[in-house]
Amino acid sequence: MSTALLRTDGPASGTTSIAARSVGMALHGIQALMVAPCWLLLAALTAMLLRHPDVDFYEIDRVAFGLLVLSAAVRYLFSRYHPPLIERATCPMLGLALLAIMSVAGEPYDNQTWSLLAAKFIVPFALFHIAALVFRSEARLRYFEIFSLIVLAYLCFTSIAFLVGAKQLIFPRYILDESLGYHADLARGPLLQAVANGVSLNLLGILALHAFLRKRVRGLLAILLLASLPVAILATMTRAVWLSFAASMGYLIFRSQNRRLRVIAAAVAITGLLGLLITLSIDGQRRAFSDRLTESGPVDFRRAVYTGGWQMFLEKPIFGWGVNQMPAELARHVSGYKEKELFPHNTYLEILVEHGAFGLALYLWLMWELFRLGRNRVPAAERSSFLNQHFHAIWPVLLGVYWANAMVVVMNYQFVNGIVFTMAGMLAAQRHQSERDAHANLPMLHRSPA
Repeated sequence: MSTALLRTDGPASGTTSIAARSVGMALHGIQALMVAPCWLLLAALTAMLLRHPDVDFYEIDRVAFGLLVLSAAVRYLFSRYHPPLIERATCPMLGLALLAIMSVAGEPYDNQTWSLLAAKFIVPFALFHIAALVFRSEARLRYFEIFSLIVLAYLCFTSIAFLVGAKQLIFPRYILDESLGYHADLARGPLLQAVANGVSLNLLGILALHAFLRKRVRGLLAILLLASLPVAILATMTRAVWLSFAASMGYLIFRSQNRRLRVIAAAVAITGLLGLLITLSIDGQRRAFSDRLTESGPVDFRRAVYTGGWQMFLEKPIFGWGVNQMPAELARHVSGYKEKELFPHNTYLEILVEHGAFGLALYLWLMWELFRLGRNRVPAAERSSFLNQHFHAIWPVLLGVYWANAMVVVMNYQFVNGIVFTMAGMLAAQRHQSERDAHANLPMLHRSPA
């Protein structure tokens, strides 16, 4: 009887088994996507750092970014914790993104224009909110810290290899291609521009100081990393990078309230001075540094570009010219240069021209909201974590480095924006946790009588 029943129910049981396996696989897939955002975010940042600039469709970083967004959406839907979708920084970011999208909505599709739009507005917007959802535990914050230290070591190694002429050690090889990017004679990283390489070194170097202060990196590894940082900064051969690095170290030395951090920053500064003296003792390097310090061509060029950009702004002062319209138009507003396209080399000027006074107001509002994130209270349980009081103290320095370099380069580098807005998202998540803890600890003022 039981055998007959088993035979009769065989097909149904098989169907049920297949359905159960399908449901199980779906649940495992959902679970994997819920766990994956932290690793996918770091993988996306890596793709943004190492993406070959001459690939027409930019598949690697787009696929990584798409998977990250999908994973974060699944995590948000199936997680018990649902952080607010609207942050204080969301409104200006969303306003800038919508303003940029509307400026190109009626235009024929152009891959470069949409790539720039994504790098400057869409990617930072997404990474900010995804980081607020993902980086809610010290273990995941530790992964980000390790990632930043590895990238810093890689960028330092690349810059110093350029400086000493050991180009056979540089990876990936496209960095050596003189037809890509600008200033192939300078020490540049995978971002192919010395300023972008320098601002990445500066930001990640400050995070390394923070890690050293927390004793997360120590011994010979810490000494080599912090000693190579100022040498790599010198190797960029870029005055704006030198000045922003000197200003950030000077601020930490003279304004930091942590004595140990002041000592570490002073040691890094002294190492930089020693590296400079050694470099100046070499005839070829001394001439190169002298030429960079006395070179007036970039200053004259920027003066002409700024004048032409201001004229463009006066023609369309409210909503601007639109995304990626400035290079071609600027060449017609600047005399003395034969290039068909000219670039402003200034983030604020580009936003003012392409998105008008309204766009610049939104951008300044966004920067103010990012600055305010560092003024939040640190929860008692996180006073020894990555986002401790020391991180809050260096947050204005990190933003200052970003703001200062934005005056000499357009921040359309996905990796640089990704690092800054990911850290901002971490601070936003911490603020939510602090507010939840404060709400949970409020006394019950209205109690029903027994």
